[in-house]
Amino acid sequence: MMKNKPLPLLLAFLTFFLGTTVLAQNRFPDGTPIPAWFDNVEPTDIASLGKAYRITDFGIVQDSTLIQTEKIQAVIDRAHREGGGVVIIPKGTYLSGSLFFKPKTHLHLEDGAVLKGSDDISNFTLLTTRMEGQTVKYFAALVNADKVDGFTVSGSGTLDGNGLRYWKSFWLRRGFNPNCTNMDEMRPRILYVSNSKDVQVSGIRMKNSPFWTSHYYRCERVKLIGLHITAPEKPVKAPSSDAIDLDACHQVLIKDCYLSVNDDAIALKGGKGPNADKDPDNGANYNIIIENSTFGFCHSALTCGSESIHSYNVIFRNNTLDRAKKLLQLKMRPDTPQEYEHILIENVKGNAGSLLFIKPWTQFFDLKGEKDIKLSYARHIVLRNVTLDVDILFDVHNSEQYKLSDFTFENMTVNAAKRPYIHQEYIQNFTLRNVVVNGKNVVQK
Repeated sequence: MMKNKPLPLLLAFLTFFLGTTVLAQNRFPDGTPIPAWFDNVEPTDIASLGKAYRITDFGIVQDSTLIQTEKIQAVIDRAHREGGGVVIIPKGTYLSGSLFFKPKTHLHLEDGAVLKGSDDISNFTLLTTRMEGQTVKYFAALVNADKVDGFTVSGSGTLDGNGLRYWKSFWLRRGFNPNCTNMDEMRPRILYVSNSKDVQVSGIRMKNSPFWTSHYYRCERVKLIGLHITAPEKPVKAPSSDAIDLDACHQVLIKDCYLSVNDDAIALKGGKGPNADKDPDNGANYNIIIENSTFGFCHSALTCGSESIHSYNVIFRNNTLDRAKKLLQLKMRPDTPQEYEHILIENVKGNAGSLLFIKPWTQFFDLKGEKDIKLSYARHIVLRNVTLDVDILFDVHNSEQYKLSDFTFENMTVNAAKRPYIHQEYIQNFTLRNVVVNGKNVVQK
């Protein structure tokens, strides 16, 4: 009988251990609970969203050469006037400039449908919008939705940015003037959603964006599900064609996507400049989960910056990398106070140029007359259960511009072809547990 007495203690220990493990899985990195909202993913049911407005029923014809912006906008406006509904793009190619969705209106792209952006910038509305961490006068996207709670884009069709002419023009300008910025060459985005709650974009393809592909500003409860977003690296590079830009957003789920673009796949924005943290137009990105997705060629799978003041409670899990230049990149601006914290990268496999990239930002910054750089912080960053082939393991510069602390590498198996070293001294409170590089255990210093 004495031999059985430890059993209740063992069961109690297992119950505690399993309970805390499950509990940890249901919490963000800072310990706050993950809402059930993140687990509830349902297909968009367009039948529940009101009347269907098929654009070909309103005098719009299938023609890839004819600009039909005004006619398509008239359908959106009619749906809004009549109490809301779904604007349906049927099979075929339809050419347009800026379109603006209104409250209770939605977009659905049927199989084989292509809503294609004009390659003439004059077909895009010039207005006050959000671009590169600033509220400025710039061009609207192909599809725009502002203050449209519950907005959905669904289906299996395509939003085509038709970017080739814009890309060629950008590189020609950059060749003539190496100091030309991203916004000097006038280029639209494909999708811009702002100041909205309960947004779902699912199933569709977005390709060949002239500039950022999809941009979400000040949005809450956003689900991006099953998207296929691409822009080429060659033969003509698609400059700054970020797949997904989150700009002062929270409660965001990115799931079951394929992202391959000639810039960052997912970039967390939010503002820039010496007083960016005091500007009411700016804000933090937080409570973000990115999972079950594949990252093809891109500059980085996940990037904090370049215009960001605070990003936290970010989970990047169960993802595969194939030719990404970087897994995690932290862009550290000298002109902006930045905090990147409570970021968890786990269950990642595949290959990349580098695993972790942290360096001072040197491209186009402005201290606006201030003498001293702004000190930034990256802390409580965890990478665990990572199996990756890379060229460079630890692509991190030591700099007085920022402070790095409380990083953890755990259960990692990495093959590094060129630079297998970890400079533990660059990071305060750097914990290594079961890290194997090129077949050898890395010793904690």
